[in-house]
Amino acid sequence: MEKRNMERMGANPSLLGFGCMRFPTLADGSIDEAEAEKMLDYAIANGVTYIDTAYFYHDGASEPFVGKALEKHKRSTYYLATKLPTWILKDGQDTLRVFAEQLERLRTDYIDFYLLHTLDKKKWEKVLEMGIIPILEQLQKEGKIRHLGFSFHDNYEVFEEIIHYRKWDFCQIQLNYMDTEEQAGMKGYHLAEKLGVPIVVMEPVRGGALANFSDDMNAKFKALDKEASIASYALRYVGSLPNVKVILSGMSSMAQVKDNVHTFSPFVPLSAKEMAVIDETVLTLRARVQNGCTGCRYCMPCPHGVDIPKSFKIWNTYHMYQMFESVRFGWNGMQESEKPDNCVSCGQCMVNCPQKINIPMDLQKVQADLDNRVWK
Repeated sequence: MEKRNMERMGANPSLLGFGCMRFPTLADGSIDEAEAEKMLDYAIANGVTYIDTAYFYHDGASEPFVGKALEKHKRSTYYLATKLPTWILKDGQDTLRVFAEQLERLRTDYIDFYLLHTLDKKKWEKVLEMGIIPILEQLQKEGKIRHLGFSFHDNYEVFEEIIHYRKWDFCQIQLNYMDTEEQAGMKGYHLAEKLGVPIVVMEPVRGGALANFSDDMNAKFKALDKEASIASYALRYVGSLPNVKVILSGMSSMAQVKDNVHTFSPFVPLSAKEMAVIDETVLTLRARVQNGCTGCRYCMPCPHGVDIPKSFKIWNTYHMYQMFESVRFGWNGMQESEKPDNCVSCGQCMVNCPQKINIPMDLQKVQADLDNRVWK
């Protein structure tokens, strides 16, 4: 199993990290603990040393299950990562209550990698207002947190502000060969590398969207190596970046665990020939984009509450990957008042659109496509 050194921190985690947000589940939605424990045991037996969970994964059941499942393993043989859900805190001192609860749930005295969870501009402002960072720094001085970092979901400018705020031990960003310009993106990767901040990557296979394509697209990967999974190329893409120290995979089956372990044992960086196939895949997927919305937001605010850029981003992503799962979180997470069916075709948005998009017409298409779901 490939390991990557975090020299300044004195840590050398496995390049493959086990993400504990997509365990197999039973009919009632609860974790299939027997199967999930076998998966964790297999991963650890085959060199995986980085286990990543969070307070709300599996509706709050992930941390307690992980704590119980890991008890049989010597604590010094793995790195445990979890995250502080800042949005539930009443004030800064409430951090101590939540952290103590997490230690209890995880049946441990310390957390190796502790993250401020899913930071965006609003959450970051709350972190500063509540004085949360000094509290976490004190917990680190006491040895209850070994390494302090953050996970990120916003644009590059916000990432730049956060990463420059202090000397972080590490940070976690979304990165894959389709999302090089999304959120922190490759600019964020290079900034972190310049500042000496190790990176943990989430969504390397984009929630499964980069694990399976149409037969003709899959055939190009299979021509490279008929035994390699399509997902393995996405994992190797981010693994080929030297400042990526851990790649998280939310594994849902033993087959996925075994395939991922195989990909990293040993890890082989992408060749020029393999990279060419990925580049071709990116072009093919991006050609499916339905309109030229750049997210500039000149069309906003909509007088009727429609979030136009978000609607188009979801629509374009849906067509790119031709699967609803790729946009499920974003679409279901939109307020009903923000959705395209609130458009009354007033045309105010079109006046300021630099791309000259017929916004009302395309919004109708968005709603129809996501309601009807040709691709499930």
